[in-house]
Amino acid sequence: MRIEVTRSGGFAGLVRRALVDTDGLDDAEEWHRLAEAALADGAGPSPAESSVRDGFRYEIAVDGSPGVEVGEQDLTPAQRDLTARALAEGTRL
Repeated sequence: MRIEVTRSGGFAGLVRRALVDTDGLDDAEEWHRLAEAALADGAGPSPAESSVRDGFRYEIAVDGSPGVEVGEQDLTPAQRDLTARALAEGTRL
């Protein structure tokens, strides 16, 4: 499974992307459960509906799927865990 997380926005408008390829990882099952839960939780409100100015937006895609886009304030626990972990442990793109 290939998990890609993109964080954009914020005050400076910077974009940060990371990729986690779970093939061969000892904790691949944990990554799979987290990714499936994050996608199942779905997308948050559109950027126009977001109430947080200059907040971060996250896009979560798995195996090249369109994925979901969520504002930082609307991240579910699974989405928050996945995005934080992927950006910390994944390969930067």
